[in-house]
Amino acid sequence: MADEQGKAPDSTAVRVALWRAMHVQVDPPPHVLDDEIGLRLAAPDDGWRRRPDMDPHATSGFRAAVVARARFIEDLVAEQADRGVTQYVTLGAGLDTFAQRKPEIASRLQLFEVDQPGPQEWKRHRLVELGYGIPDWLHLVPVDFEASESWLERLTAAGFDPGRPAVIVSTGVTMYLTEEATAATLRQIAGLAPGSTLAMTFLLPDELLDDADRPGLRASKEGAQAAGTPFISFYTPQDMLALARASGFQDARHLPGASLAERYFAGRTDGLRPSSGEDLLLANT
Repeated sequence: MADEQGKAPDSTAVRVALWRAMHVQVDPPPHVLDDEIGLRLAAPDDGWRRRPDMDPHATSGFRAAVVARARFIEDLVAEQADRGVTQYVTLGAGLDTFAQRKPEIASRLQLFEVDQPGPQEWKRHRLVELGYGIPDWLHLVPVDFEASESWLERLTAAGFDPGRPAVIVSTGVTMYLTEEATAATLRQIAGLAPGSTLAMTFLLPDELLDDADRPGLRASKEGAQAAGTPFISFYTPQDMLALARASGFQDARHLPGASLAERYFAGRTDGLRPSSGEDLLLANT
């Protein structure tokens, strides 16, 4: 994998990027998301498609879930941009490639990608090396969460205006954080300008998953533990809504992952469907 500058992103971020590319390479059209740029950024070894976690059949539900949530976020951002929102923040950006794939939308925004300093510098180097560059509307904001740096302070220093509405997105992050840390993030976002929108994913407890998806969740938990990034937080939809409301959101709702399956995968003849286990919190200030 390319790691010339900075610290390469963690295995989870790379896996998500590779699954997005796998969707284009192994699933028939129509594609829910067309993203092979993350693959270019990661530059894995030639045998990456032979990895067990890239098995086209065994991991199809995870692959579909990843592209479904990404497509939903992109549709949400486009909708909010059309309504006049001009700021978009991604917390834990990883190998997100919205800026490179959708410049016609992204360039209408001030786009802020928040991540750890090492992976952020690595991504900056790779974007330049591959010829994408860093346009003036794209802000890569390094935040050392382990040193308890305030992401909102760093974001503001990078040009974010907390007095203007924004879309704030956090996908694939809450399972790694304590409930207290997530509540602190929710409180900060709830204090942003009226008209701001939050989309945050969360993992469901084992008992709320479809029976067929429980072995996959157990395998994911074991893999995360082995990689040193254990899953520590799971939420029922009711608990996540209660946490959001206690953190200051009066307008909060639950979006089941199954609704994304209906939205983006209905009518497919190949049987591709997102696995259950990850839902979304949508909240507005």
